[in-house]
Amino acid sequence: MWQRGLNWAAIVLVGGFGLMWLGVVIFAIDTTALWIRIVQAAFGLLLAGWAMQKTAVMFSKATR
Repeated sequence: MWQRGLNWAAIVLVGGFGLMWLGVVIFAIDTTALWIRIVQAAFGLLLAGWAMQKTAVMFSKATR
Protein backbone atom coordinates (compact mmCIF):
# COMPACT_ATOMS: atom_id res chain seq x y z
CA MET A 1 0.00 0.00 0.00
CA TRP A 2 2.79 2.44 0.87
CA GLN A 3 4.66 1.46 -2.29
CA ARG A 4 1.71 2.40 -4.50
CA GLY A 5 1.32 5.76 -2.76
CA LEU A 6 5.01 6.54 -3.12
CA ASN A 7 4.89 5.54 -6.79
CA TRP A 8 2.04 7.98 -7.39
CA ALA A 9 3.88 10.70 -5.50
CA ALA A 10 6.99 10.20 -7.64
CA ILE A 11 4.93 10.29 -10.83
CA VAL A 12 3.21 13.52 -9.82
CA LEU A 13 6.45 15.18 -8.73
CA VAL A 14 8.39 14.24 -11.88
CA GLY A 15 5.50 15.19 -14.17
CA GLY A 16 4.98 18.50 -12.41
CA PHE A 17 8.68 19.28 -12.49
CA GLY A 18 8.83 18.42 -16.20
CA LEU A 19 5.97 20.79 -17.02
CA MET A 20 7.42 23.52 -14.80
CA TRP A 21 10.83 23.06 -16.47
CA LEU A 22 9.20 23.38 -19.89
CA GLY A 23 7.41 26.57 -18.85
CA VAL A 24 10.60 28.13 -17.55
CA VAL A 25 12.48 27.23 -20.72
CA ILE A 26 9.78 28.61 -22.99
CA PHE A 27 8.78 31.78 -21.15
CA ALA A 28 11.58 32.82 -18.79
CA ILE A 29 14.87 31.99 -20.49
CA ASP A 30 15.30 34.20 -23.51
CA THR A 31 19.00 35.03 -23.31
CA THR A 32 20.33 31.54 -24.09
CA ALA A 33 21.04 30.10 -27.50
CA LEU A 34 18.16 28.53 -29.39
CA TRP A 35 19.72 25.07 -29.50
CA ILE A 36 20.12 25.05 -25.71
CA ARG A 37 16.46 25.99 -25.29
CA ILE A 38 15.46 23.18 -27.66
CA VAL A 39 17.52 20.63 -25.70
CA GLN A 40 16.07 21.83 -22.40
CA ALA A 41 12.54 21.74 -23.80
CA ALA A 42 13.14 18.18 -24.99
CA PHE A 43 14.27 17.27 -21.47
CA GLY A 44 11.08 18.74 -19.99
CA LEU A 45 8.99 16.79 -22.51
CA LEU A 46 10.95 13.64 -21.68
CA LEU A 47 10.10 14.01 -17.99
CA ALA A 48 6.43 14.71 -18.71
CA GLY A 49 6.30 11.77 -21.12
CA TRP A 50 7.86 9.48 -18.52
CA ALA A 51 5.19 10.53 -16.04
CA MET A 52 2.40 9.86 -18.55
CA GLN A 53 3.85 6.44 -19.40
CA LYS A 54 4.13 5.50 -15.73
CA THR A 55 0.58 6.73 -15.13
CA ALA A 56 -0.67 4.41 -17.87
CA VAL A 57 1.25 1.51 -16.30
CA MET A 58 -0.17 2.26 -12.85
CA PHE A 59 -3.72 2.44 -14.22
CA SER A 60 -3.30 -0.81 -16.09
CA LYS A 61 -2.07 -2.51 -12.89
CA ALA A 62 -5.03 -1.10 -10.95
CA THR A 63 -7.57 -2.56 -13.36
CA ARG A 64 -6.23 -6.12 -13.10
